[in-house]
Amino acid sequence: MRVGIVGSRTYENKRKIREIIYKLKEQFGDELTIVSGGGKDGADKYARKYALEMDCKYIEFNPAHTVRNLYSALHAAYYGKDYHVKYFFHRNKMLAGYVDYLIACMSTNSSGASFTINEARKKGKRVVIMT
Repeated sequence: MRVGIVGSRTYENKRKIREIIYKLKEQFGDELTIVSGGGKDGADKYARKYALEMDCKYIEFNPAHTVRNLYSALHAAYYGKDYHVKYFFHRNKMLAGYVDYLIACMSTNSSGASFTINEARKKGKRVVIMT
């Protein structure tokens, strides 16, 4: 089960994200993969932190203008491009297509997370929005 955890950069309810990942790990065990967008703060930050602490499989769809890292979902040639805002939306669209289930952690309106939610719904994915 591939579960995407995305959200606003200002999302700070780390307890809620930790509890969700714990419950998912109990339910799916080694079949669970946590997927995030690789952001340095907010929901992405806590998804990464707790997925790794709980020994879950973890991958991220970080934007093309970033550097590939140990958890990057795509091949090295995808990364290292010049910055452009479109890479965030491209990343979000790929993430929405990859996951089986999407959890969006929203503390404020986030255009990126909203885009990801809409893309996931278009693809018939199950979506849960947490505040």
